Amino acid sequence: MKMIQQLDDEDKQTIFKLIDKMLTNKKFKDFFSKNIAAL
Repeated sequence: MKMIQQLDDEDKQTIFKLIDKMLTNKKFKDFFSKNIAAL
């Protein structure tokens, strides 16, 4: 986490967007796999 603190704000925003996107994609995959399994 110290590495992130050394970055400027624009870089932080980019990293957080990437992390957010990865988490969202994982939620989507979990959601789809659960719903497809339920069919």
